[in-house]
Amino acid sequence: MSLTMAAKPNTVDEYLASLPDDRRAALNAVREVMKKNLDPAYSEQMAYGMIGYVVPHSLYPAGYHCDPKLPLGLAILGSQKNYMALHLMCLYSTGAPESPAAKLLEWFQQEWAKTGKKLDMGKACLRFKRTDDLALEVIGKLLKKVPASKWIAMNEAFLEARKKPAAKKK
Repeated sequence: MSLTMAAKPNTVDEYLASLPDDRRAALNAVREVMKKNLDPAYSEQMAYGMIGYVVPHSLYPAGYHCDPKLPLGLAILGSQKNYMALHLMCLYSTGAPESPAAKLLEWFQQEWAKTGKKLDMGKACLRFKRTDDLALEVIGKLLKKVPASKWIAMNEAFLEARKKPAAKKK
């Protein structure tokens, strides 16, 4: 007897159909906020086995710097074993306080705190068990702040900063 793995979903609809009803409803609620607030230049597609919001190669041929075959991702939404997650790559700060990502992260954390909701977040990953855990209006405002052209510029600035040698300590 051979065991076969279930086929990985190839489309967003297949991915959502593979989820339990409560998780499908939660991810759809977040998707609605994403679609309402994202620059239409972004594309929704499967990315990393989850729902991705990306700058398509037709707009940014360079793609993701680690693998240029992949489009430049802004956000990834998915269901994990113990929680759901929204990865917001525009909040991933490399530690430079003056970087656009660091400033955006600071704004995001301040706005989230005003809602009174607990922020369960890693470097760029919001973890949640229900949509009630999320400050959806803050997520929407964040997405409006990062049109595709700005995300491309932030990515280019990040890549340029990585090329500069670190200052030598005396």
